[in-house]
Amino acid sequence: MDDALYVDINPEALKELATFPADRPLYMVNLLKYKECDEASGKSGKEMYREYIEKATPFFEHINARISFKATPELMVIGPSEEQLWDELLIVTYDTKDDFFKLIQMEGYPRHIRKQALKDSRIIFCK
Repeated sequence: MDDALYVDINPEALKELATFPADRPLYMVNLLKYKECDEASGKSGKEMYREYIEKATPFFEHINARISFKATPELMVIGPSEEQLWDELLIVTYDTKDDFFKLIQMEGYPRHIRKQALKDSRIIFCK
């Protein structure tokens, strides 16, 4: 089992994503595990993530990206019952992959707040 934690984009995955067709919507599943407390701000990771969403929303709106689904996992129905569930799950919809690339390159985009909020995360591209 891999005990590594992930909060940064994998550059190799971005290169691969760039080769995907550009003429269809892009769905990104976000699995989030919040920090208990962000030492710099004294806020919980969940509070920091809420701040990130508030500050990121104008950037999402600019490219017409939207959170299509948001939920808190509650029960492992299939899988190891002792495995710790993620704190939150989001599905973000982008009209095209180019919109996703625009977002992550926008000046002022609050990626640092997202990083401060999270202990671990996964972002998974889905067709």
